[in-house]
Amino acid sequence: MRERRWRPSGPLDVKTTLAPHRRGAGDPAWQAAPDGTIWRTSRTPEGPGTLRVGVDARQGEVVGQAWGPGAAWMLETLPRLLGADDPVAEFAYLLEGLPSGGYALVTELASRHGGLRLTATSRVFEALVPAVLEQKVVGREAFRAWRWLLRAYGDPAPGPAPAGMRVFPEPEVWRRIPSWDWHRAGAEAVRARTIVNAALHAAKLEAAAPADADRLLLALPGVGVWTSAEVRQRAHGDPDAVSVGDYHLPALVGWSLTGRKTDDAGMLELLAPYRGHRYRITRLLELGGRRPPARGPRMPARDYRAF
Repeated sequence: MRERRWRPSGPLDVKTTLAPHRRGAGDPAWQAAPDGTIWRTSRTPEGPGTLRVGVDARQGEVVGQAWGPGAAWMLETLPRLLGADDPVAEFAYLLEGLPSGGYALVTELASRHGGLRLTATSRVFEALVPAVLEQKVVGREAFRAWRWLLRAYGDPAPGPAPAGMRVFPEPEVWRRIPSWDWHRAGAEAVRARTIVNAALHAAKLEAAAPADADRLLLALPGVGVWTSAEVRQRAHGDPDAVSVGDYHLPALVGWSLTGRKTDDAGMLELLAPYRGHRYRITRLLELGGRRPPARGPRMPARDYRAF
């Protein structure tokens, strides 16, 4: 076991910051313990690793403990994972310069969630696979597939991790998953092909500079603007990566800021004053925005295993 203590430069809400990496209840790669610590696993450049993140409130420090071949790497990148590179001061300056302070709700949420930071894992393929699984399906369906695949093909988490935790498989493993296991997981052939093809290019994706990430991701068959944004948010902490094409997001943004639903074009117009930090705004609205009243039945979760 290795340990690192790190003192953030300002308020930090560890659980909220790391929440985007959680893929539903029972995620084999992300767990919150009863004592408030967060456990997550990763396939690092040095191998599998398990990270436990807690807070020493008396000392004002984050305490990271890690196990496995990737332990040193996970502790080295711990500050970036917790938003050390997040340009939050730039965002505060932007808010101050907006006419009339911008939307009052945004200003209120920025104050209320002052410990939110934009996380960055530096692991592109690890963010890409679950994003592809979430394409054009309800969350329950995607999370079910993610759990099944990690339990079937992931490595056991190193160290004293909570029971059932698994480490993201290597790209070569994703390429070898047979069609019947994709079917058993509930992922249809289109999403499976997208992941298998992306696995062929995983090394190039990992080595690329963040500025090139969008171009490289969009060059992959089956990866569009929504998927690229979801990956860049998590792997690179891109504060301006808006998930255009999201089923729920335009309605959330429109209703929160104007009391009316809107579409992607309307959402981008509403977010335009916050250019450079539009993803941050959507995170804040997810935490405390106003959703439109539900009308009609919820979209059902499909089960491709029965097809």
